[in-house]
Amino acid sequence: MATFHSLLSIIGFACLTIAAVYSLLTVAAVLVWRLPKRGKISTSQPPVTLLKPLCGAEPGLYEDLRSFCLQDYPEFQIVFGVRDPADPARAVAEQLAAEFPTLPIKIVVNPQLHGSNWKISNLINMLPHARHDVLVLADSDAFVGPDYLAIVTAPLRDAGVGLVTCIYRGLPTPRIWSRLGAMYINEWYVPSVLLARLFGHQGYVSGQTICLRRDTLQAIGGLESLANHLADDYQLGERVRALGLRIELSPYVVTGEHHEPSLHSATRHELRWMRTIRVLRPMSFCFMFVTFSLPLAAFGLALGAVDVSLRAEAGSLFAVAVISRLALHFLPRLQGRQPLLADFWLLPARDLLVVWVWWRSFFTSRVTWRGNEFAVDAEGVMRPLT
Repeated sequence: MATFHSLLSIIGFACLTIAAVYSLLTVAAVLVWRLPKRGKISTSQPPVTLLKPLCGAEPGLYEDLRSFCLQDYPEFQIVFGVRDPADPARAVAEQLAAEFPTLPIKIVVNPQLHGSNWKISNLINMLPHARHDVLVLADSDAFVGPDYLAIVTAPLRDAGVGLVTCIYRGLPTPRIWSRLGAMYINEWYVPSVLLARLFGHQGYVSGQTICLRRDTLQAIGGLESLANHLADDYQLGERVRALGLRIELSPYVVTGEHHEPSLHSATRHELRWMRTIRVLRPMSFCFMFVTFSLPLAAFGLALGAVDVSLRAEAGSLFAVAVISRLALHFLPRLQGRQPLLADFWLLPARDLLVVWVWWRSFFTSRVTWRGNEFAVDAEGVMRPLT
């Protein structure tokens, strides 16, 4: 029995140590990212085409799209695209075209599919209408300031940079499920990205912003090469890197409107994101539990406390994990538009939910995207089920 207790204690202390170290490193990565930095603004600002694929009138869509119309940039064009002529997002785009008559705005309505990834199909239909050779692809739920274009396009002055992307901050609508979803982005996903970057990983690409030259896109085979992939942004980044070009992470932080009408909607989205990570990193995905610092620390404390003589040490490691987790919760709110203490009570539910979604992702090859069901194979290729 003593041997069994010792084994439990060892496992518990291993879990506590991993949780404490990981959480501390993640906080360090976030703090390093938040060090003062100034985005470079080029004196040479080539004309830009913004490509905005739309699907449905999401909450805040008008304000989000309008923020792109207010750019402090000498020459840019906006191309909005919808597949369905009756899509309510089309009316929002038309409203903006009327509001900004001097801004070159093109609204493309084309239902043609080029693969199972409908967003990429939409972009393929829009691309022939792009006038300029610097392209910025941005999701419909993104909100930006007037300096956005100037900052994100500046790194392309360097011929060695093939693609520029941004991290983003989730700004939830008032519903509790939206707030839980934004916590997933702000307190787990983005800190994990920043930690990987701190250790040298340069492969992160987010569909919230992708900026590249037209000739780079042509060199990788165009958007058609991505038309059946779930992780289209990741695949685009990998193809750009294969050309020997760098991916630049812009200091600009995009705000993404995050709306989840129900718990089912929230878990469905997170399951799709987890399934995507599993496709991209199948081996390391099995060990992703080390990133769930608070549940892992609680599990470790329960086992480590078996050894009475080491309870003080176990408690200290647990405290480190808890304090670090609280830091990850509060840091995104210090300069944001969310109340500091409003969602504090959601922390246990949020951390248990991410564990459940991760576990669930091992037992399904299906994802739901914009209300449609897809099967995803081991290569990340999507096949519609309806």
